[in-house]
Order: sequence, then C-alpha cells, then structure tokens
Amino acid sequence: TFVQRAAIVRAVRRHLDERHFLEVETPILQPLYGGASARPFSTHYNALDHEFFLRIADELYLKRCIVGGLERVYEIGKDFRNEGMDRSHNPEFTMMECYQAYADYTDMMDLTEGLVRAAVMEATAGTTIPGKDGAIDLAPAFRRVGFTELLREKSGVDIGTAADGVLASRLLEVGITPETRVGRARLIDQLFGYFVEPHISEPTFLVDYPIELSPLAKPRRGNPGLAERFELFIDGMEMANAFSELNDPDDQRRRLEAQTVQREKGDEEAQQLDEDYLRALEYGMPPTGGLGLGIDRLTMLVTGERSIRDVLLFPAMRPEKAEGEEGKEGEERKEGEEGRGK
Repeated sequence: TFVQRAAIVRAVRRHLDERHFLEVETPILQPLYGGASARPFSTHYNALDHEFFLRIADELYLKRCIVGGLERVYEIGKDFRNEGMDRSHNPEFTMMECYQAYADYTDMMDLTEGLVRAAVMEATAGTTIPGKDGAIDLAPAFRRVGFTELLREKSGVDIGTAADGVLASRLLEVGITPETRVGRARLIDQLFGYFVEPHISEPTFLVDYPIELSPLAKPRRGNPGLAERFELFIDGMEMANAFSELNDPDDQRRRLEAQTVQREKGDEEAQQLDEDYLRALEYGMPPTGGLGLGIDRLTMLVTGERSIRDVLLFPAMRPEKAEGEEGKEGEERKEGEEGRGK
C-alpha cells in the first residue's frame, strides 16, 4: 500500500512539473483559516502572543502567489480539519492544490483527469482499479453531468425552483433532520450527501454547483445562480474539487460577509472574512483555475482499501487504556465508531 502511495505522489508531482507548475510551500500555521468550509484546530503562538490555526486548506495563500506573478503553482502537504473520523475522513490529511493563471474550471477538468490517470498507471501499470461493485476502468473519458440535473434525477427536487421548505420536507421524508437554521446551502448539501454522492460509481465530474455552495468560485457565464465549479467522484467518494476562481474583490467581499452572517447563525464551518486576502485581490489576480486533489482518497481508490486509516502510516487513534478501564464508556465508543463507519 505505501509503495503504491509513494508512486502516486511521485506521479502527481511529475505530471505538474512537466506542465511547468512550480512547487511552493505556504504557511501551515495561519492567523486566519480559510479556503474551505471546516472547523479548525487552534494553538497559541507564543512568540507573537496570538491565536493561530492549523490550515484547513492551502488555497488563499496559493492564490496570493498567483497575484504575485507566479502563474502556475502547486503544493502537496498536510491540511487539518477538526471534524469527525469515518471511513473516508481523517482530521489530518494530505492534499495537492494547484492554481493556473489564465485558465478556468474546464482546463482544470482536463488536468484532473490526466493527473488521476497518470497516478493510477504509475502505481499499477494499468488503468483499472478495484471498486465496491466491480472493477472501474479509468481509460475512457470521465463523464460530465450538471449538479442540479443529477440531484433532481435522484431526489425528485429541483433546487433551481424549490423553496427551502420543500428541501427540508424532502429530507424529513428520508429520516434526515434538516439543518434549517444555517441556511439553504446546508440543506442542498444534505440532499446531495444522501441522494447522490454515495451512488456515483464511474468517474464523474459533477459541474456547475449552486452559487450558495461555492463562496470562492466565479459565477457561471450565462447563469449567475450557478458557480463554475466541479467535483470529481469515483466509487462513491469525492476525489477532487475545483473552480474558476473568483477574482472580483468586491464580489468576494460580499460573499465572505454573507459567510459571516452564517457563522453568526451558528454555522461553525462558514468561512471567515480575510482582509489580507481581499487586499491581494484588489491588487489584481488574473483569471485563474484552481484544483484540490485528495492524496489519501486517491490512494484508497488505487489500492482498494476501504478505510482511510489503512492508507496512513500512523493514523490518529484514541489512547489505549489499561485492562479493565474501558467498561461502559468503551462499549458506547465502539458503537459510535461502527455507526460512523456505516
């Protein structure tokens, strides 16, 4: 497994280097966290006497590199999200993020397809991987389908026209408590997580997400209610996420202010308003395509492992207890872990 993992990282790095991307390093400890919707780990930075956060994404610093004139950059490194653990999530994980000036999300689709295929071939000398329901061939072109269309097909709800109450009612019908307090975006995400994500087997680019789910992406040309964003799903797992990056500082400020409102309503994963990043956009960022690709999940895909713990050399685990200490608490923890695993 770990020989194959090393081959995957090597292939990703080589694929980007051959296309003239520059590998860079950005801060892991950050005064503000951003670039994703997640809760952070925090720590006190003694030398500066200030609270800092372990990064949840590399995005906002890599886009500062684009502003500074480095037109193709990437980073392979650790990100940290203070969230639950299950078969496909670990709070410490490895991500490759890259950004290319004068590109958009269609260019990133082509790049992503090439990256995944190159990694699989490097690790297995072929293009076929084991899937939950049989072998998956990555040689054919990946399918591309609209987010709204696929969600309507699977759930029966048209999020382009349905009110929030309709979305909430559909969730209740399948036994899910709708998170109405934190807004429409969360309801859409809940619908997607139940009706669509677990059931995508063949490699599929899901494109043109609702703008509410994409605070850092450009509006889609011709339809400002959608965002120029895609996610790649294979075998029921999200593998990659990409945008045509929003480079209008005024629009970006409005969207981050809207995220602030969501935080005040109780959404702990809403993004923060980052004045330094907004100032960078005011200097000017060219049209840019950005991509994040999960190395751990890509390794799971290639090796056929069904738990992210099995592709991490040293996964985080609860401390061992002395014999006889577990008792009822241990039994409850075991039941909770099994529930999350399902």
